[in-house]
Amino acid sequence: MKRARVLLADDHGIVVEGLKSLLEPEFELVGAVQDGRALLEAAEQMRPDVIVADISMPMLNGIEALRQLRKKDKQVRVVFLTMHPDVTYAAAAFEAGASGYVLKHSAPSELVTAIHEALKGHTYVTPMIAGELMGAYREGTTRKATGVELTSRQRDVLQLLAEGKSAKEIALILSISTRTVEFHKYRMMEDLGIKTVAELVRFAVKHGVVAT
Repeated sequence: MKRARVLLADDHGIVVEGLKSLLEPEFELVGAVQDGRALLEAAEQMRPDVIVADISMPMLNGIEALRQLRKKDKQVRVVFLTMHPDVTYAAAAFEAGASGYVLKHSAPSELVTAIHEALKGHTYVTPMIAGELMGAYREGTTRKATGVELTSRQRDVLQLLAEGKSAKEIALILSISTRTVEFHKYRMMEDLGIKTVAELVRFAVKHGVVAT
């Protein structure tokens, strides 16, 4: 029987090695990448059946990477494996189209199940936050209620700002001009009524727009 092909995305080498040991008995591991932009490239080249990704990754966080992947392939299956037990992140992940949400310390008992559910076209939520997540949806307190509406490019810029990158560094990474970076930065600050970049980053992290 042909084994499902899995791509790993996590910037911690120890985690990746642990995942390989956990998953190799059942799945074909087609590769491992360490940042969100490398994930976009690898997913397009390797066409895995399931992607297991962290949320907090350099260059581009996992949730934004999923949003961009789904623009090209609505059927892409991503199971997030994260340290974030915050329902805000889980809600953002599923709004982006995630197939699963597993906390890292639960990986040995839950990740294989989550991958199998994703392969069936189902979604998997770690039981530790499932009840809280459903409650948040019923009460309308997930990220959508914050009113944060940013473009994909603004999210790119905001993620890199959160990582401490300068406007010049962001321009090089995104292949745009420094002036364009500054435009996006100040447009976000104006729209959100925020005065400083530090406040902008804190707001974005609080509302799950970026992951740090």
